Amino acid sequence: MPKVLISDQLSDTAVAIFRDRGVEVIFEPDLGKKPDALKATVKDVDGLAIRSATKVTADVLDAAGRLRVVGRAGIGVDNVDIPAATAKGVVVMNTPYGNAITTAEHAIALMFALARQIPQANESTHAGKWEKSKFMGAELFGKTLGVIGCGNIGANVAERAVGLKMRVIAYDPYLSEARAEELGVAKVDLAQLLAKSDVITLHTPLTDQTRNILSAEALAQTRPGVFVVNCARGGLVDEDALGDALDSGHVAGAALDVFAEEPAKSHRLFGHERVVATPHLGASTREAQENVAIQVAEQMSEYLLRGAVTNALNMPSITAEEAPRLKPFIALAEALGAFAGQLTETSVKAIEVTYAGGVAKLNPRPMTASAIAGVLRPMLGDVNIVNAPVIAKERGVAIAETFRDTAENYESVIRLRIVTERMDRVVAGALFGKTPRIVEVNGVEMEAAFAPHMLFVTNDDKPGFIGALGRTLGEKGVNIATFNLGRATPGGDAIALLAVDDPVAEDVLKEVRALPLVNRAKALAF
Repeated sequence: MPKVLISDQLSDTAVAIFRDRGVEVIFEPDLGKKPDALKATVKDVDGLAIRSATKVTADVLDAAGRLRVVGRAGIGVDNVDIPAATAKGVVVMNTPYGNAITTAEHAIALMFALARQIPQANESTHAGKWEKSKFMGAELFGKTLGVIGCGNIGANVAERAVGLKMRVIAYDPYLSEARAEELGVAKVDLAQLLAKSDVITLHTPLTDQTRNILSAEALAQTRPGVFVVNCARGGLVDEDALGDALDSGHVAGAALDVFAEEPAKSHRLFGHERVVATPHLGASTREAQENVAIQVAEQMSEYLLRGAVTNALNMPSITAEEAPRLKPFIALAEALGAFAGQLTETSVKAIEVTYAGGVAKLNPRPMTASAIAGVLRPMLGDVNIVNAPVIAKERGVAIAETFRDTAENYESVIRLRIVTERMDRVVAGALFGKTPRIVEVNGVEMEAAFAPHMLFVTNDDKPGFIGALGRTLGEKGVNIATFNLGRATPGGDAIALLAVDDPVAEDVLKEVRALPLVNRAKALAF
């Protein structure tokens, strides 16, 4: 039974979902605020469910001996060291849709609060001042809203703004023209958005590219009297530059739900007469908290119990329907990669994966990632399906995929071509039922099941070889489980692939290599 630690406050519904699906739960909602206690507890769990309080650092991940997945109930993962998790093979998931409507509504509410000075008027009225003439507001009707980041939340904001009869323009490099047209927004570049917007709202992740996207220089390009709303991430706006622009009057008002440093107990902008501030309330509704809790419990359970991957930030998605069909092919791809990787002694330049037959219609990304992991692990050690594509990219290994509708002799075939500094190597495999088997090595056809301990031998196809090999292994006490042969042509290059009961020792390999007709001998492990 997999075990999950919940280290932040999640609803009882999430706990019930885990338990109903057969996942053991440790519910310690204050543990996220106690790093040492967190490290002591996380070492024995398969999953870690968090919100924003828990910091999943490299130290926490190092302490987590068997951790397989971190699930963030919410969209932001600033509190998770994703590169460190990827290196450890830990899948990081979030729930990008559960709080989209709530956050979008909060952004719209802050726009109205700015336009009509609602917080200031509320405070004045409670003080008994009745300063009706002081709070002259502005209509949003007919104004231009600039949306920076038009993903799920940004799109929800855009749709609501269109309903308010605002003109909406959007800057998002990944927004297609078709999607922009569907939303009723105009796609523009950042300079155009800054120059044309009456209100700017941010809905983009915090990355190296988006950090301080509203810098002093960017704010200087905006219209005088612009409103700025940030319900996304602290750090998207240069807060000092924003303060200067507010003091000068160039920016008429700012509404901030997020800050560069949180919790923000003091800040230059606090108390500013044209600033509305809320304590990161974008996702703080009962409905949103229930939604993200349910989603994270469902996603983590599906992964731990069925292998389905949803909303992962460092691994290809695998649906619950795909997972059972993909699982044996993922195992085949990794075994083929491990076979080729163990035979490779120089640096890999390229890995080409060909999917032929029925497997060509399946989701290729997890299979390709598994094949890459298999190839690179013998040389690089801790390589897994999560970090393999990243490691390949870092090392300049080119990855290619090819798809063919039919496969000769088999219903489905996966073929790997490994390009190294010295040579190309091709290995192909198929499933016999759900059991992975090798069906080709460098053009030589053969059928061999993978075994924990194997011996790979290339030789000249001449009489006497099989007897000499069997006799040598027998004299050394090596018990042969299976013996598979293949050859390119009669009397030409041949391959012997043996499954043996125990690892083949180096002194045995030395004697095998010394046999007449033997060109190469290599011990393999799977």
